[in-house]
Amino acid sequence: MKTAVIILNWNGKKLLETFFPIVISHSVSQNSTVIVADNGSTDNSVSFLKKNYPQIPLILFEKNYGFAEGYNKAIEQVDCEYVVLLNSDVKTTDGWLSTLINFMDSHPETACVQPKILSYDNPECFEYAGASGGFIDKYGYPFCRGRLLNHVEKDNGQYDDTIPVFWATGACLCIRRKVYLEAGGLDAGFFAHMEEIDLCWRLNSRGLQIECVPTSVVYHVGGASLNKENPQKTYLNFRNNLLMLYKNVPKNEIKKTMFIRNLLDLLAMIHFILFGKWENAIAVLRAVRDFQKMKKDYRDLRKENLSKTTVLKSPYQLNGSFLWHFYIKGEKTFKEITKTTH
Repeated sequence: MKTAVIILNWNGKKLLETFFPIVISHSVSQNSTVIVADNGSTDNSVSFLKKNYPQIPLILFEKNYGFAEGYNKAIEQVDCEYVVLLNSDVKTTDGWLSTLINFMDSHPETACVQPKILSYDNPECFEYAGASGGFIDKYGYPFCRGRLLNHVEKDNGQYDDTIPVFWATGACLCIRRKVYLEAGGLDAGFFAHMEEIDLCWRLNSRGLQIECVPTSVVYHVGGASLNKENPQKTYLNFRNNLLMLYKNVPKNEIKKTMFIRNLLDLLAMIHFILFGKWENAIAVLRAVRDFQKMKKDYRDLRKENLSKTTVLKSPYQLNGSFLWHFYIKGEKTFKEITKTTH
């Protein structure tokens, strides 16, 4: 089989009932299959799939390994050229998969791609998780074509060109299986959130290309596992973002980058406190504390990443603070920010 679309499921029976038939109709062919990897669900997801889709391969885990390790274990078990990491809350469209695979076939220099991600609930707008391709600033803050923080743009075709990006969203990520395994896959220590950006940082630093192909379109519910305001999501995003910086920032920049990032995290805590979001403020504090505890376990990974680095600075990484452009300069769209930085 050339391509395996892998849906990682954890207690997502309702989502499978809604979206799985659509995914199958758009994705199963002579050269592609859909596989469900179940992270120890307890909501009858597996019995639902066995009863209604006996032809669909299942990979069953005895417990919840999280997004990162769950996909690592699943991808190790499949034998194909391409794997697609697809969230269970994604509505696909006709031709979404063939468009991505055709692009990868004709661009051997490209390691992975993503489609254009639109909002399932508000189809005129981009969706938070990935929009039309991901970028990042010097201090680890991610943003997208079509989404800056919680500011989401309407899709008026302004980002319909296929371009190289810094990161592709894990909500719908098509990647060469060999590249995925050689890069070490997703970081299991992250459990969930930021792991695809960390993987893409490694690919960038090793001179590999990542693209957004907007002629392929999917619709994403988003926030189906954890709402954006959930303190646990805040914790994982801040902790994993710090780990990602520590793993990937070059030696000559690491001290300054982490110093400024610590100041920004302090401001984030103050922001949460001023708006009465005490649990989120505590989540940031926990994230910084646990990052410091985990650093020692990441020293070898940092050394490995730096030893394999051939590109010190990606052209798709903003050379400065995205927050400065957004809050101080008032630039609320991707085009505004990139116009003043290029």
